[in-house]
Amino acid sequence: MRNMLSITSLNSPVFIIAAKEIKDSFRNRWISFISLIFIVLSLSITFAGSAITGTLALPALPSLITSLSTVSVFIIPLAAILLSYDAFVGEDEAGTLLLLLSYPLTRFQIILGKLLGHGFVMFVSISFAFGGTGILLLLLGGSYPVMETLLVFMQFILSSFLLALTFILVGYLVSLRATEKARAVGSLLFIWFLFVLLYDLLLLAVLVAELSVINQSVLNLLIALNPTDLYRAVNEMAIDSSEGLSLLNGSSWALEGLYASMLAWICVLMAVSHQLFRRKSL
Repeated sequence: MRNMLSITSLNSPVFIIAAKEIKDSFRNRWISFISLIFIVLSLSITFAGSAITGTLALPALPSLITSLSTVSVFIIPLAAILLSYDAFVGEDEAGTLLLLLSYPLTRFQIILGKLLGHGFVMFVSISFAFGGTGILLLLLGGSYPVMETLLVFMQFILSSFLLALTFILVGYLVSLRATEKARAVGSLLFIWFLFVLLYDLLLLAVLVAELSVINQSVLNLLIALNPTDLYRAVNEMAIDSSEGLSLLNGSSWALEGLYASMLAWICVLMAVSHQLFRRKSL
């Protein structure tokens, strides 16, 4: 109980570390940079996405969320790993990690503080971009139902935030194992390519091959093994969309189960990061 109170206190080392990470992100203009990328992406898809058909028209809500999630699944993980890749290896190279560990802090507090700080940066950027787009959509498009639009964008922001947390923790794993920042970046870009592009191509090839062992349960398991597929499945199921990736259509999973799977990814990655940090020798 005492440990829990110390973590939740505003004077807790966890919040002090989180505040330091947030200040570093402001100083390095990370919040401005990520927010700008997300807002340009969101506005261009929303208000100019129909330009390829020769007309300019606001899309239907299910089509819009499908388009946003299809593109965001590439950008959000990339932004998250670029934000977190040097969380430990960078401080190790600079000598500040050893100094940090000389204070009366547990390694769990350090990881949790960094996660809160980096998570706050991603949440602000995601909320500002996609929340602002939803508000503009309601102001400029009178045909959109207010409550439905707000709920759809709120769940989209939530799922995007969970995806960002997942890849922030992936960045921590690599940062804890790497000996140089350059190697950390290279390894994370390969992991990004593996999860975002290669996995889906292989899964699509397996489905096209129509193997007898691939039933709905196996498909659900394959989706759960990739957080980016979970993200797309969550957003398609939330809007009950029949568009987008055919491999996600007809999934029998409840929306709560998909969110629970995303949370499971975060918890597992957090536990593994903590174990790696405990065993890390400085």
